Amino acid sequence: MTDAALTGTAGRPSAMSARVQVALVLFALFALFPPVVIALDDPFLILIGTRILAYAIAAMALDLILGFGAMVSFGHAAYLGFGAYAVAVLSSFGIHDIALQILAAMAVSALFALVTGAISLRTRGVYFIMITLAFGQMAFFFFTSLSAYGGDDGYALSQRSTLFGMDLLRSNTVFYYATLGLLMGLFALCHLIVRSRFGRVLTGLRENRTRMQAIGFPPFRYQLTAFVISGCLTSVAGVVLANQAQFVSPAFMSWHRSGELIVMVVLGGIGTLSGAIGGAVAALLLEEFLGAVTEHWRLYFGIFLVLMVLFSPRGITGLVQQIKGSRR
Repeated sequence: MTDAALTGTAGRPSAMSARVQVALVLFALFALFPPVVIALDDPFLILIGTRILAYAIAAMALDLILGFGAMVSFGHAAYLGFGAYAVAVLSSFGIHDIALQILAAMAVSALFALVTGAISLRTRGVYFIMITLAFGQMAFFFFTSLSAYGGDDGYALSQRSTLFGMDLLRSNTVFYYATLGLLMGLFALCHLIVRSRFGRVLTGLRENRTRMQAIGFPPFRYQLTAFVISGCLTSVAGVVLANQAQFVSPAFMSWHRSGELIVMVVLGGIGTLSGAIGGAVAALLLEEFLGAVTEHWRLYFGIFLVLMVLFSPRGITGLVQQIKGSRR
């Protein structure tokens, strides 16, 4: 049995290449953003752009298990917190190199995801959602209790991380492009994972778990591996967010933040890596725009999300495809 027949992906290469093209367009627009900001003479927008890129990384990492593995994790923001606190803890010991901080964040996240995933994946459906939420809240309250790092009040960072001993990331523009480079590299990695045999088996498990198990693919092993990979990638976003704000707090890992990540994935289009990136962009831009217009912006954001789900269940990606189809 071929890989295409195994997972039902025959005839989809063009769709996959189209999504890669969408991602390349998004990356090009991201790259052009700083010159536009400089022309507008509003440097604060660079910080907003960096925040968007960080959440795009987190949404894409979540989509790896939500969109391709049908695992709805409601505690995924815990890995944002692990990334953020890796920066704070290592900085307090004089370790400011961002590469070491990312490695530490990924190591802690891998261990947490391995243990909690091994337990959570013994459940399915709403039980899986609730147990991941429980583990996420356990991590949240653990960091709330760390008085040495500010507890519930958070912890201010004395400086941004360095890059191989050089203070290059002090510049907001350089930091923005470094984050963009991380997003592009992680997108390439996720794309390779999805296109690999591992990714196709994961997608097959999403479509028909029983059939995949019957032909010799153990669901637990593949799903746990994907869960760990997703947690590690999400922690990278936490490292970026800590440096962007130069502040960390348990709020990074609250269940509300996990819900926001799920909204980004749904808004962009579940099961499309480029859609997750677009969903993060759309969600955060809507938040900024509606927040500037009214203090009740969440109400209008909720209405928009309901309308999107009703009229385009596949999110922005599906809406774009519908528009293209209507023009032919």
